[in-house]
Amino acid sequence: MNHWLLKTEPGAFSILDLEAAPDRTAPWDGVRNYQARNMLRDAMKLGDRVLFYHSVTDPGVVGLAEVVREGYPDHTAWDEGHEHFDARSTPDRPLWFMVDIRLVERFASPLALKFLRTVPDLANMELLRKGSRLSVQPVRTREFEVILDLAHGADRGGRE
Repeated sequence: MNHWLLKTEPGAFSILDLEAAPDRTAPWDGVRNYQARNMLRDAMKLGDRVLFYHSVTDPGVVGLAEVVREGYPDHTAWDEGHEHFDARSTPDRPLWFMVDIRLVERFASPLALKFLRTVPDLANMELLRKGSRLSVQPVRTREFEVILDLAHGADRGGRE
């Protein structure tokens, strides 16, 4: 099993939107970066666990999801009225891909980016690397375990 972090702007699609979706499941569409696309298309597998990350305003890890459908063509690229339209992508030659994720849990308290930067076991995490901006990122097993331990820890002080 692989572990991932998916970044989203909460104003566009938040963990509350995922929680409100039918069966708490939604497609992760609209990714328009080739490196992130390749991970969605080729590397994310059924059952992989996903850290759900809110970016921009109060950035932090806010929950846990799982991949419930492996990479498939992102049809929003073909819809001229959609904000993610890309005329280069067609049903016969899809350029962009997406996965479906299902919410496993929304954390009681977000794990703020500022706090994560203080955790020694996360020092080499892709998310914390200077200049790292990818919306789809691999997460090492140990980093994933540390984040879950922090999310489930009884002492929440100073983590927001």
